[in-house]
Amino acid sequence: MTYQKSAVYYDAIYSFKDYAKESEVLHGLIQSNKRSTGNRLLEVACGTGAHLTQLQAHYQAEALDLSEDMLVMARAKHPGVPLHQGDMRTFDLEQRFDVVVCLFSSIGYMQTMADLHAAVANMARHTQPGGVLLIEPWFTVDEFKPGTLHGGMMVNTPDLKICRMNVSEVRGRLSIMEMHHLVATPSAIEHFVERHEMGLFTHDGYLAAFAAAQMSVVYDSTGLDGRGLYIGTFK
Repeated sequence: MTYQKSAVYYDAIYSFKDYAKESEVLHGLIQSNKRSTGNRLLEVACGTGAHLTQLQAHYQAEALDLSEDMLVMARAKHPGVPLHQGDMRTFDLEQRFDVVVCLFSSIGYMQTMADLHAAVANMARHTQPGGVLLIEPWFTVDEFKPGTLHGGMMVNTPDLKICRMNVSEVRGRLSIMEMHHLVATPSAIEHFVERHEMGLFTHDGYLAAFAAAQMSVVYDSTGLDGRGLYIGTFK
């Protein structure tokens, strides 16, 4: 299962990512677009909760992820935050939020247009009237290049060395990444592989998913770190 072994190393691998800066940009976009008066936020596909650490300073936050291994890490950092296990297409918290976010291209784990529509519709169903739904997309069909090499030394600390690498593949409308991890700790060296299969959609495909969920959408081409950001509100 994806992230079953790497969850414990996830924060170290992505220690270069400026979650504080991204969250401040996100907060500004939320405040510019949200019309509801409440302050409740749901992060879908929260991972280890790195964005959540920043966002809970501004919002009454809850979060959700499919991976129980990632949630173990998130719960350790956020013992007071309600964290739920669920699939973004089908989860049902029986409540609505003023802000729903799905970040760091997690939406890409939807592999078909039907999956994408189901996920966006479900997140929209959990968004208050006047609230806002923000989704950071995965690469589009045209942007993802097969045969590209990724990797090198990702982590180099005294007690942890990690090298992760892969060669990007495309099969139909799926981007495929066989992530090879070589991990050294004081107790052992291990190698493991995690396979990520992520749907390749078009810009129009993302727009159509919001429209099907009865939401108006604005696309910010820069977004939080250059990946772009879709900002949905109810019509």
